[in-house]
Amino acid sequence: MIGPPTLSPAMQPSPHSSLRILETKLNPPAFVATQVPRRAIGDEIAAATARMVLVRAPAGFGKTTAMAQSRARMEERGTSTAWLTLDRADNDVSRFLDGLAEAALRLGVEPAGSGAAFDAVAALATLDAPFALFLDDFEVVQEPAVLGLVREIIEQLPRRGQIVIGSRGLPDLGLGRLRARGQLLEIDTDRLRFSLEETSAFFDLRASAAALPPDMLSQLHRKTEGWVAAIWLASMALERHGVATGFVERFSGSDRAIADYLAEDVLAHQPREVRDFLLRTSILRQLDASVCQALNPRADSAAILDRLAASNLFLTPVTGETPAWRYHSLFGDFLRAQLAREMPGELARLHLSASAWYESQRRPVPAIDHAIEGGDHPHALTLLHTWAGQFLEQGRMRMLSRWFAAIPAHQLRAQPMLQLIALWAECFTRGPWEAIRHLEQSGCTDSDIPEVRAGAHTLYPLLLAMQDRYDEAYAAGRDALARLPTGIAFADSALLNAMANVLAVMGDQHESQRLLDAARSRQGHGNFNRMYSESLEGMLDLQGGRLRQATARFRMAVDSTHAVTYNHSHGNAWAGVLYAGVVYEANQLTQADHLLNAYLPLARDVGLPDHMILSHVMRSRIAFHAGDIDAAFLALTELEYLGHERQLPRVVAGAKLERSRMLLLQGNGPASRDELARADESALWARERVQRLPAHDLDYLALAQARWQIAFGDTRAAVAMLDAEIRSATEAARHRRALKLRVLRALALYRAGDLTPALDAMSAALQAASQEGFMRLVLDEGPAVGPLLQSLAASTRAQAAHGDPILADYLQRLLQAMGPIAPSEIDTPAPAPESQLAEPLTRKEIHVLQLLAEGYSNSAMAEKLFVSESTVRTHLRNINMKLDAKSRTQAVAIARKVGVIR
Repeated sequence: MIGPPTLSPAMQPSPHSSLRILETKLNPPAFVATQVPRRAIGDEIAAATARMVLVRAPAGFGKTTAMAQSRARMEERGTSTAWLTLDRADNDVSRFLDGLAEAALRLGVEPAGSGAAFDAVAALATLDAPFALFLDDFEVVQEPAVLGLVREIIEQLPRRGQIVIGSRGLPDLGLGRLRARGQLLEIDTDRLRFSLEETSAFFDLRASAAALPPDMLSQLHRKTEGWVAAIWLASMALERHGVATGFVERFSGSDRAIADYLAEDVLAHQPREVRDFLLRTSILRQLDASVCQALNPRADSAAILDRLAASNLFLTPVTGETPAWRYHSLFGDFLRAQLAREMPGELARLHLSASAWYESQRRPVPAIDHAIEGGDHPHALTLLHTWAGQFLEQGRMRMLSRWFAAIPAHQLRAQPMLQLIALWAECFTRGPWEAIRHLEQSGCTDSDIPEVRAGAHTLYPLLLAMQDRYDEAYAAGRDALARLPTGIAFADSALLNAMANVLAVMGDQHESQRLLDAARSRQGHGNFNRMYSESLEGMLDLQGGRLRQATARFRMAVDSTHAVTYNHSHGNAWAGVLYAGVVYEANQLTQADHLLNAYLPLARDVGLPDHMILSHVMRSRIAFHAGDIDAAFLALTELEYLGHERQLPRVVAGAKLERSRMLLLQGNGPASRDELARADESALWARERVQRLPAHDLDYLALAQARWQIAFGDTRAAVAMLDAEIRSATEAARHRRALKLRVLRALALYRAGDLTPALDAMSAALQAASQEGFMRLVLDEGPAVGPLLQSLAASTRAQAAHGDPILADYLQRLLQAMGPIAPSEIDTPAPAPESQLAEPLTRKEIHVLQLLAEGYSNSAMAEKLFVSESTVRTHLRNINMKLDAKSRTQAVAIARKVGVIR
């Protein structure tokens, strides 16, 4: 069987046409004379100070109209606005970001220069002037990465920025948290219903509608329950039936079936030409004369559109450079159902005609969508022959996966090359388990086409490595390397990258680097494999202690997959989680949290063990630092659940290891030790000793055990353990790990009372750390390192004339990030027993102390206790006075010693 054309980028069409944004998506419906002003809603939205406004109701309640009128009010008041109507294609992150970038430009955001990288999310966060971003039809968005980006936009909104969302359902945007903070305004169905006065105003505006007596108007309003679409449909029916027919008495406006009947009644009395036009064009999301003509070659589509637009019966105009419209959602649903009933044989042809028109306009995404929606899978496959290779190279895996999942397996099986592309897309979107099962069922490894056969074998090492089976991946990869070149540039580069990763994990850095160089030489114009190569190089740099170089590589990697807009929140989990990690290491916690909004859902869905561990642990640590202890534990519980569900013991152990660290920071030694014991699986950690697993470069069992000994056990034993680990890390050139171990060793010496050796050891460690800017590597050890840093900073200041200015500045940044530091327990006098306290603590103060010991911030404690933050501060002042403590940390230490808390 002959396969599709080669995937060489040189033979592919230009990518820019496939990413063009419809002008009509960027404008709200135009005002029409029959619109009833929703002044109360418009004023409420325009005057809102909440970060987010959610306009939520079923179809036909006037969400879009209310939002458009609110937008006009904002513009009148000097607030800049931008509008983006979403559709199902916006579940593709690239497509969504294209629209977002265009919307940001309309708000006055200025790119850095022609062709410069444009981060629309970050750019919105920098706007000083008041603005509002409107996102309509949000219910179509289900993709976790897109939802994560919108959550990021909301979190980063500046003080005078606002986002207004129209949706039929509740979007997954953390609404509970926004509601609790008073940052959410909700306009629901009851607020959108027409009042009796608005229903009367609607009929007054419709000159062609029959005048309704007040009692009949009241009866119709009561029966429709203010449902705007039902009132609109009833008005059209009354134009034909008249008020004297008893129509209002028979009408049940709250019944969807009756609404459909009304629509049918109106449709049935249109001229045949108009009726056919309405049915045939109902498959389109947006209408203009050209595409409508392609579906109605015997009609004058432009004239019909003008006539329908003048009547305001069926179309909602959308402003833009060229006239365009869309059907009201309720009426469009009815038309499509009617089309399927009346012209079932026409449906596929209409979709094919639409597909052909979009293809002629070099717009492959809607062309392929229409081919699939119409059930014309052969035509979809024909289009995919031309475009799938380019989309694969660009890294648009989720869009490809969605398309291939909609095509019957037997038809896809007849196209081996496309089947291979489908498997690549699946492994990067749905994870390796499904992909490897489908690979084994596909027959690609035994294909008669040499390129397909060799290309299929390149998938095995990648899929096995993604399942944490590196030994098997190495064996499969050696066989696959012997088959190179496959004749498919993407497959060759992907295999070389995958084997570079496997060899890096197995400790062969030289061979890993050689394969990375070979992968680069075969990448051509491909963005995805470039991202993969840069990510692997960055991991090698990070393990070697070269944080600045790793940061540059990870940033380059996340930017490499963006074909038009260059937003580092694009959503590629492979590079994105690693980039979030170095941002976190630089102590840019807010930015790291924003990045995780996009990348953590993808890491969870794809199921890469190291990325799952890294992203969830980061999310937990950021929450812990913010005092949100519940969220910190929740992130680890989810991680542990995912590990059990996917049978990944290393993921489960990673969750337990981090939970132990968090309990240690809370001072709960027994519970911390118990978690360590639960994480102690000998086979797993024996494997870690010989492999370089990214998630365990700094977090592994031996290090965690030494940390526990420092805090609660034998500090001398900890020093001996750390000396052995430092030798091993240094010999393996794992300089980042060695830095972490040296910080812990200095802490162990300090806790053992060896103050001068401790200061010397910490000074040497921080001298190296300061050169690369490592921050969380030190700060994640918690308050225990504070006195050491303070002593070292004082010593550095005393030698300012002869000292290292980089180290001095670095120490000040660490101390500033750490906040108030309690005196060391070594120098703190023993407190009196609880019974001898001058004034006993109240029950509420003990509760506050317990929350304080667990790491809660003032605001989090206020939420827990249902009091104000000022009340919490009063409790803390009283606690410090009664315990004679100088800081929060010291208060907790004293309270534990006197037995007030555990």
